[in-house]
Amino acid sequence: MIKLQKNLLKWYQTHGRHDLPWRNTDNIYHIYLSEIMLQQTQVGRVRDEYYPQFLEQFPTLEALCNAPLDNVLAAWSGLGYYSRARNLHKSAQIVQNNLPKTEEELLKLPGIGQYTASAICCFGHHQNIPVVDTNIARVIKRFFALDNPSTLGMWKVAAEFVNAKEPRSHNLAMMDLGSMICLPKNPKCEECPLRKECQGILEPQLYTQTKKKEYESLDLFYGILIQNNQIALTPACGNMYKNMLELPEVEPIEKDFIARYKHSYTKYRLNVNLYTIEETSSEIVWVDLSRLELAPISSLVKKAKKFINETLIQFADYKVGDIFVE
Repeated sequence: MIKLQKNLLKWYQTHGRHDLPWRNTDNIYHIYLSEIMLQQTQVGRVRDEYYPQFLEQFPTLEALCNAPLDNVLAAWSGLGYYSRARNLHKSAQIVQNNLPKTEEELLKLPGIGQYTASAICCFGHHQNIPVVDTNIARVIKRFFALDNPSTLGMWKVAAEFVNAKEPRSHNLAMMDLGSMICLPKNPKCEECPLRKECQGILEPQLYTQTKKKEYESLDLFYGILIQNNQIALTPACGNMYKNMLELPEVEPIEKDFIARYKHSYTKYRLNVNLYTIEETSSEIVWVDLSRLELAPISSLVKKAKKFINETLIQFADYKVGDIFVE
């Protein structure tokens, strides 16, 4: 076991993703933020865009605590899964300055589950505990040839395998191994530092559950209403974009049709249809077009703006004209 752990750390020292900013800090808030963002977003997008921009606006947990929720949601726009932002803000208001240092206390905060709690404790406080995300789970299943293990069983095996002297580096190494080498399809077994002892190397696919994700298709119909360089938005109803602003829903009238585009949100494949309107019965919030990007809008609305920017000029007879064209 000691030899395997050394091989893993040696591989990590050479091939690990040491450039990730949240791996080069002991700031617990920064580590916590990265873990929440990385739950449903690709590493590159978080590293290059959302993580630095969010920290620029909310550099500390206290700044996040004191910020209006609308500002937090606006900064989160484009990341999707907005419940993450709401829970992040709610947790900041609960703890105000400092996050708890134990898994037990962290698990009491909204939006923090077993993985996030263990990641904060291990990566932030260097505690000797296992961390099991999707990538690490895949490595453990294959290496130990585990056939459909329970969640509790998976964490138990991970705990037995943790390098007690360097738990942080060990868990990060396992994470990178699963992300870069022990892939869901076509794993690069010849490059794996654990290959000589891997019990599942002959049939790695047997230890990976690859259930195809199913999506639900929805048709949405939105209206574009602009007056005096302001666009009419309305508070979102339901849970899809809770606490955010969206375009007013309309009954489709073919002659007022502008454009159609597709958008993905969690388990949904959305078919979004845009129409010009001159009035709406919805509750209206007027937003200056020049400040639209700063409003708490979703990427669905941002995509509508971008689409209209590029295409609406073709519809010269519409009263909306080219007001969106920058």
